[in-house]
Amino acid sequence: MLPIISEEIAASTFSEVFQDMPAWRKKMIHYIKDENPEINTAIIEAANNSDLDPKAVALGAYMTYRLLELAMKEADAMMNFSE
Repeated sequence: MLPIISEEIAASTFSEVFQDMPAWRKKMIHYIKDENPEINTAIIEAANNSDLDPKAVALGAYMTYRLLELAMKEADAMMNFSE
């Protein structure tokens, strides 16, 4: 089951992404290439084999990856929280 993406995670991610989209996308290309090369390859393949703008497809995929990554970290932190 996928984690719930909170409004706080969405707002902070969108703020980061839309501050400088081209720079953020390039940063994510390198980040995901190191973190999960198979996902990066799939994103690039989808972007290149679509009738849509490849940069827009990649941006959406990288943004979704980041949203899910942060939501999973938040969920893990809540599950591991102990008083």
